[in-house]
Amino acid sequence: MSELKNGALGPYDLQGRVAVITGGSSGIGAATARRLAELGARIAIGYNSGRERAEALAASLPGSGHLPLYLPMADTAAIRAAAVEVEARFGRADVLVNSAGTTRAVPHADLEALDDETFDRILITNVRGPYSTIRAFAPLLRRGGDAVVVNISSLAAMNGLGSSIAYCASKAALDTMGLSLARVLAPEIRIIGISPAAVDTGFVPGRSRDAVLKQAALTPLKIVCQPDDVALAVVAAVTHLRLTTGTSLLVDCGRHL
Repeated sequence: MSELKNGALGPYDLQGRVAVITGGSSGIGAATARRLAELGARIAIGYNSGRERAEALAASLPGSGHLPLYLPMADTAAIRAAAVEVEARFGRADVLVNSAGTTRAVPHADLEALDDETFDRILITNVRGPYSTIRAFAPLLRRGGDAVVVNISSLAAMNGLGSSIAYCASKAALDTMGLSLARVLAPEIRIIGISPAAVDTGFVPGRSRDAVLKQAALTPLKIVCQPDDVALAVVAAVTHLRLTTGTSLLVDCGRHL
């Protein structure tokens, strides 16, 4: 049995720690990389097809030693190789942010339009990919005894209103998977989900900025959520929510209301 710890742990210090971010070359992932680097972390910027973006971001981040890292969600062997590379380069991993994801806008009522290939691609990228990444990095995360995994989920997991039914299902699965993993990976690793509503990025193919503005107008706070707003929530979860695990936090301007 592990020794009981006292409460009041204080903020999680990121100086000297290593954060791995899937989907780190753009959008929420890139914003999170900037925020964590500002607090002293070295960042492994996971990318699939955005190598040049990842390299440019690594060069622009404060601090030094940041690593562009090939980390494709559909390739388990490559994910395991990435974990080996992080261990060889840094000897540790303290924070893992699963920000990589995909979707396609498909009207929910058009069941035929959501074909098997699209459904499978979304589930593999948004569910199996994060699981494979956590599995590959778990030994390294456990080694430090005080690690954090943050899964970027979505309000769509709760209300079933998203770009496609497959996307909603994938985020619900990600949240439930977080519950299971929080049990088995504790006490060395805590698992927290961050669930935004519409974010002002190009994540959803074909979604205009007007559509994002329209959704923001429906929220009580009437604020357009930016990637950096989500990144700040990730930082808060990592650094201050020291006794939180197995739960998801809404960053939705009250859209669920």
